[in-house]
Amino acid sequence: LFAFPPLIAGDILFEMERLLGWPFFDAAKGGDAILWQHLFWIFGHPEVYIVFLPSIALFAMMVPTFAQRHLLGYPWIVLAAVGTAFLSFGLWVHHMFTTGLPKISLAFFSAASEAVAIPTGIQIFVFIATMWAGRVTWSTPLLYAFGSIAIFVVGGLTGVMVAIAPFDWQAHDTYFIVAHLHYVLIGGTLIPLMGGLYYYWPLITGKKLSDRIGRTAFWFQFVGANLTFFPMHFSGLMGMPRRVFTYPAELGVGGLNMASTIGSYVFAVGVLLVCVDLARSPWRQKSPRNPWNAGTLEWLAHPDDEDWGIRSVPLITSRYPIWDQKNFVRNVDEGRFFLPDAQEGRRETIITSVLDARPVQVIRLGTPSAKPMVTAVALGSVFILTTYHLYWAALAGAVATLAMVLWWLWTGTAEIPEKEEKSIGHGLTVPLYCSGGSSAGWWAMFITMMADATAFSGLVFGYYFFWTRHDDFPPGGPGLDGPGAFWPMVALAVTLASWVMTVVARELNARGAEGAARGLLGAGAIASLAAIGAGLAGPMTTGLEPSLHVYPAIVWTLVIWTVAHNGVGAIMQLYTLARSIAGRMTPRYDADVRNITVYHHFMALTAIVTYATIGLFPGAGS
Repeated sequence: LFAFPPLIAGDILFEMERLLGWPFFDAAKGGDAILWQHLFWIFGHPEVYIVFLPSIALFAMMVPTFAQRHLLGYPWIVLAAVGTAFLSFGLWVHHMFTTGLPKISLAFFSAASEAVAIPTGIQIFVFIATMWAGRVTWSTPLLYAFGSIAIFVVGGLTGVMVAIAPFDWQAHDTYFIVAHLHYVLIGGTLIPLMGGLYYYWPLITGKKLSDRIGRTAFWFQFVGANLTFFPMHFSGLMGMPRRVFTYPAELGVGGLNMASTIGSYVFAVGVLLVCVDLARSPWRQKSPRNPWNAGTLEWLAHPDDEDWGIRSVPLITSRYPIWDQKNFVRNVDEGRFFLPDAQEGRRETIITSVLDARPVQVIRLGTPSAKPMVTAVALGSVFILTTYHLYWAALAGAVATLAMVLWWLWTGTAEIPEKEEKSIGHGLTVPLYCSGGSSAGWWAMFITMMADATAFSGLVFGYYFFWTRHDDFPPGGPGLDGPGAFWPMVALAVTLASWVMTVVARELNARGAEGAARGLLGAGAIASLAAIGAGLAGPMTTGLEPSLHVYPAIVWTLVIWTVAHNGVGAIMQLYTLARSIAGRMTPRYDADVRNITVYHHFMALTAIVTYATIGLFPGAGS
């Protein structure tokens, strides 16, 4: 949610430079490639820990199952995961130690990079303690799990080494870094996924994979990975650079590189054996349900079920309900819990509160439809066609995407139910419709806009980064004078007016004044469209030429981002207005207007930051 958007911001700048020649990274025109490094690694280093999260999840499932006991230190592993997430956003600069940063920056990011090893170590010790305290069954999935932990620990130890700036200066861009990276990724991501395949294949297909082939494949992979990458630590320290396939014999790394080459083929044989095992799976006999005797909830499902996953939605009182709750599987199968029957023939499930799982709503899910796939194809065409400079075709794809999204929303969301409430069993009745903070749609909008705001912050970061890199920012002169303060302030005022009208429309609609609410939604859409013109007028009237210098380029980028959001806001307001007129939104059933209000909160914040930045800072935008 927070790691990928800065990369999106960097990609936007890259694409603007590639397509339009806007010089964000051209030093001759005020650009700076270091900005790309910041935006990339703000994504890149949290991402290294993000790719490890599925492995932690797999370990947390497999280790208790094959130890046949509860996971020891459960709160500690949760806190360790949260701590890793928190720390991982404060150490991206350790990839930039050789770019000439101030020593105070080196010290801070070096300390943060070493500290992140602590929560990772806690997670590993939790798994070891659970095995120690249990009755271990050495299965194929567990073999992969512990082999991957062993490899990952080596990668973690070398990570602590490269977190120390003086060592990193020596090892940077050598094979030592290649070795460290691959020990982390193979031990922390790839081999755990192999273990996950062997663990969950019976759940997915009802058939176990071969233990004999699986164990043989593991040893090929384990030996191959170490033979490939362990010698690279030494070849890197001996001077072997990254991304260079030729090297002088005098360097003395020929034998080490030969070992790495042999190891890569050994590892490939292990992967090939797994592929062979998967290919043979359809002809194997069915395995029993829950063949590992796992205690967690996913093993309720059976591949031979009908069109539902489980017969009833169970009440959970333990992290391992299959082990701890008496007759749990039978009670679920016999429909003794919640929502045992689809009385109206709809796909339904229960939404609960986050902390205490109190039932809040029965939500009805979409039926099979081609709309999502057609929408995805149309959206994908926009990016693919733009890459090949087929702009008119890309525009057609964008229009098709918008049309499909609106059709999908109109027919598949915020449906007014035929009754207010529904009994879910055991004397509990919950509503079929919710809006505001208790609805899934409201939270989906909020989370989406959090990611959107994070990407926007990357663009704003670019503006202030360039300001710190130049003594004259803005530089001034023909095509370089700022947008001034007048038009940015007009655009801000109109955007805030649109936001206020949307908020008031929400409140009036809730009080039954639907006519007034519709009028405000229409007026708000007009204001959003007017904000587009006012926003573009600033750089246009002053003749800002984005290809001349990075200042007009970043100003235009912020303006385009903001007015594009104004356009989306206008579409949302008009859509909600149409829903109200068509009777699909009422004072009681008002999810649409409440959801778009969340968008306009963020829209107002975006406009404040953009127009205050380009119009008032520095020197009133001139």
